[in-house]
Amino acid sequence: MAKNELKARLAAGKANVCGWLAIPSAFSAEVMAQCGWNCITVDMQHGLQDFMSMVACFQGMQPHPVTPLVRVPWNEPGIIGKCLDGGAMGIICPMVNDAKEAKALVDACMYPPLGKRSNGPFRAGMYGEATGYQKTANDEILVIAMIETQAGIDNIDEILSVPGISGIYIGPSDMGLALGLIPTLDREEPIILDIYKKLVASCKKHGKFAGLHNATAAYAARMVGMGFQLCTIANDSGLMARAARDAVGAFRKEAGDSAG
Repeated sequence: MAKNELKARLAAGKANVCGWLAIPSAFSAEVMAQCGWNCITVDMQHGLQDFMSMVACFQGMQPHPVTPLVRVPWNEPGIIGKCLDGGAMGIICPMVNDAKEAKALVDACMYPPLGKRSNGPFRAGMYGEATGYQKTANDEILVIAMIETQAGIDNIDEILSVPGISGIYIGPSDMGLALGLIPTLDREEPIILDIYKKLVASCKKHGKFAGLHNATAAYAARMVGMGFQLCTIANDSGLMARAARDAVGAFRKEAGDSAG
């Protein structure tokens, strides 16, 4: 398996910015891959992506220096294995609440003896050619547990203690819902910010990294100051809509009444 540059940067303590793909298009993935992201995640949980569109997005990204990740729909070994076989170099898994669920995630991502992943890296292993993929996959794959519930927060130390877990990724919207708040990003509630600090501190204690989904670049940069190393900014469809609204708004403002 090729060296995972994102994993190396995280191990070195560097901050990384992540792109996010909800649009099932190799072309939009190719465009995003040329924008300077350290990694790009294909979202198979809440976006419009499926397995075949994931592969197409990876093919569009491949000529460019970005690490391909996937947020899988659920902690289920079948789809996790297929995503890794399809070329994912890291798995972001939703709703990991305790050590048992964290161990199940590791088992799905790792080959024996560290896990239970079935052999068959069809695309990841160069379409059946004999490669060294299996020899290094366990060392290179990122296994990322999403912390989104009160149980996940309460059990963070046991989750991070599971061998093979690389780090965590916080879903602010679901975390808000779990705590009786509205689902949103770029949260400012003191209770949420205190939870972020607690989770980052736990990651540092265990030698792991923390990631966070953000709406804006300014908030993401602020979270780097808090200790987050993996910061996503919105997603492809959100960034496109934001840029389009800004362009249309600027046009109408400059053109004045004639564009009304």
